[in-house]
Amino acid sequence: MRTTLFIAAAALVAIPSPGAAHPGHRRARALDDPTIVAIFDGANTADIETGQLAAKRGQSKEVRDFGAMLVRDHAAAMKALRAASNADFDQAFLHHEVAFHKAVIDAVTTTLLPATRNAEFKDLVTKVAPAFQAHMMAADALSKKLQK
Repeated sequence: MRTTLFIAAAALVAIPSPGAAHPGHRRARALDDPTIVAIFDGANTADIETGQLAAKRGQSKEVRDFGAMLVRDHAAAMKALRAASNADFDQAFLHHEVAFHKAVIDAVTTTLLPATRNAEFKDLVTKVAPAFQAHMMAADALSKKLQK
């Protein structure tokens, strides 16, 4: 599962380094820019795949359009999404997107962005970060609309 891999990679900073002063003292591992770029790439790839699946299998035009937007904006399909029945697919997809984007936003703001050293890359991340928030909010709003 790409989302799980992304979250696991982002959580690496919580693993104590071997040179910690004493067992009660935890020192976070430093993330370097290539690792951060790889994490972003994994997140992008996962969202492209789920967006493609929604554009194809969505039962409502709104979900198909939202999936196409994710593909267009980001340029895994999750096993649970593939297994969802047609009737349950839209909500399963939208719930996945809300959780995925929240995890990405949390990782970016608390771990990845503070660890980024390259100023140009940091500026790029700062500029694209609002898109993750917008995608999360759009998925949540669409989920609520379709529940009615």
